[in-house]
Amino acid sequence: MKRWRMRTCVSAALATAGLLLSGCANPGVGSADDDVTAPVTLKFWHGWSSPGEVKAINDSVARFEKLHPNIHVQATGNVTDATINQALRAGGDSAPDVITSFTTNNVGQYCESGMWADLDPFLHKSGVDKTKVFPKSLLQYTSFEGNQCALPLLADAFGMYYNKDAFREAGIARPPRTMSEFVVDAKKLTVRSGKGSYERVGFMPNFRLYQNSPDRLFSQWGPTYFDKEGHSVLAGQKATTDFYRVAGQLADAQGGYGALEKFRTSFGDESSAQNAFLTGKLAMHLDGEWRGLMLNEAKAGFDWGVAPLPVPDEQADTYGRGYLTGTVTGIGHSSKHQNAAWELVKFLTTDTRQVVDFANAIHNVPSTYAALKSPDLDADPTFKTFIDIAQNKYSQAMPQSTTGGMYITSLQDFSYSAEAGRIPDLHKGLRELDAQIDADTLQSKS
Repeated sequence: MKRWRMRTCVSAALATAGLLLSGCANPGVGSADDDVTAPVTLKFWHGWSSPGEVKAINDSVARFEKLHPNIHVQATGNVTDATINQALRAGGDSAPDVITSFTTNNVGQYCESGMWADLDPFLHKSGVDKTKVFPKSLLQYTSFEGNQCALPLLADAFGMYYNKDAFREAGIARPPRTMSEFVVDAKKLTVRSGKGSYERVGFMPNFRLYQNSPDRLFSQWGPTYFDKEGHSVLAGQKATTDFYRVAGQLADAQGGYGALEKFRTSFGDESSAQNAFLTGKLAMHLDGEWRGLMLNEAKAGFDWGVAPLPVPDEQADTYGRGYLTGTVTGIGHSSKHQNAAWELVKFLTTDTRQVVDFANAIHNVPSTYAALKSPDLDADPTFKTFIDIAQNKYSQAMPQSTTGGMYITSLQDFSYSAEAGRIPDLHKGLRELDAQIDADTLQSKS
């Protein structure tokens, strides 16, 4: 019987899940000595809810059960992180054995608290070299300080959708590749109406739009958020000030923040038929790989394409990069069937045929090297753009923190004020932002 290493317990606010992870995982449950060949029922909780997604995950479970006839999987969908973590805190027979999360920002807390089991012993026992199976950027958002408490279960890559008809109308031959081209093209693509409003904007830079969270566009600069000691270092980077300068240039080139914000509030819901890109109100749009499937299903009334987002002029050689995130999966610390649970986690995350089939079914990016290169992967050229972004060595995921996504929320709040002109001294404001993030990190460890 092998006893797993237990990490120091912390109490940390789950900012995005609205929970407090308190209390260490029971050190007596951390051992995995269950017989993987014995009949067992695993409780698998996940967050997918749409009919197509639920069918895809149920098909995956059926494939697993066929390979492991002694393991029955009881899948429960549409479960939130808050519900999962409440169950893991309580423990007992009602808690899930295998869990998933769409919130990669919380992995640092899942690992540090011990609520999700360290998977490195399982990987080692199975002979799985994680560095050869998963891209480095995906491993970064599934681990924290040496604890691989989660593995990637498909990924999301962000790029730029663009209206080819609008580009032809404006005389633009190809999507912009640098930020200076981005600003020029956004202005050319903007069409004002006679009432002082807009028929279309080239690119909506305002951070409250749909997927426009500032960290996603900021990733094109390849920023560093924390130093080796875990201190926030946003104020000391040229990349940070350049990012806000370009965001301001994009707004000014198209009429200014106020006019753009007024136009933004007229947009329909992101997932509805009134989506602003779908209705032609945006010529260029930051979004993930799933949007292409939605555009096809909605039968968009214009010719559209996908390209990577532009990069800073001085980093032109990094063009092709993008922001990465995704779904993560792991094993509950209180599970009495951790060896059997590992078989399910291993199948879902490392079996190439399974990863490819699941990726094709829900139109997400595969999360292993082998699946990314599989000839059976969806051959749609627009989808391939996101495959390339996911494999680009400069693509970036957000670093893990004991505060979960709290530092990202702080960056968002600061960015809302900055774009609205409420930060008169940007350098001073960034220093205060660093101080706030450091105080939150310190509080999470107390």
